[in-house]
Amino acid sequence: MADEPLLHVEHLTRAFGGLRAVDDVSLRVPAGTLTALIGPNGAGKTTLFALMSGFLRPDTGRVVFAGRDITGHAPHVNARAGLTRTFQIVQPFAAQTVRENIAVGAHLHERGRRAALAAAEAVAERVGLAAQLDKPAGDLTVAGRKRLELARALATRPRLLLLDEVLAGLNPQEVAEMIPVVRSLVAGHGDGSGGPGTTVLMIEHVMQAVMHLAGHVWVLAQGQLIAEGTPAAITNDARVIEAYLGHGTAARLRAAAA
Repeated sequence: MADEPLLHVEHLTRAFGGLRAVDDVSLRVPAGTLTALIGPNGAGKTTLFALMSGFLRPDTGRVVFAGRDITGHAPHVNARAGLTRTFQIVQPFAAQTVRENIAVGAHLHERGRRAALAAAEAVAERVGLAAQLDKPAGDLTVAGRKRLELARALATRPRLLLLDEVLAGLNPQEVAEMIPVVRSLVAGHGDGSGGPGTTVLMIEHVMQAVMHLAGHVWVLAQGQLIAEGTPAAITNDARVIEAYLGHGTAARLRAAAA
């Protein structure tokens, strides 16, 4: 991992009542990387994204983005600075067209409607929605809505994009079709602006995608980071196997393989 991170999370903690949803989490995301945050359901992954992006304020700890402490800054302030997130549950403006939905994100930097709509077209081309620009968003398939959620976020011109289960609900073919789209974001011109690539941190349960995309993985369980490393190392880590499959599973797997 690089020495100068684009995002630096230090000792973040957030409790709801007596439950620590995020418990003393620290991690560093270097610029120009595609990394992943994984863990079983209820591990605290989405809460951590909310703390990073400003939708929640931490009880303790801080979030540093591009060298600035942004702890507790409002989401729209962080988005203007270049930190944007998507949501697992996609809620487009159903009666508006795909073009108009994407333009909502573009308006963060484009005041004029014509410029915002033009930016929307460029982003739609990038994520494979160019042929559906004039379709009402409510008529899109699940896969189409996932692409739209990605496009709306890209239209804000993020330096860092937090992807929350962008592949959830897709069939294997749709997952395979989305993997190169996500990979292309880091390669460059992901927002259609002609600028450099976007740094991506993704929450994902589809391990096929994690193995193909992520260079580094963090594993969260019960609010705490329990492991990190390459995807190959993580899938063989006893702590990760136990977190997903239960106590004693790693030992049983080793015995079965002996």
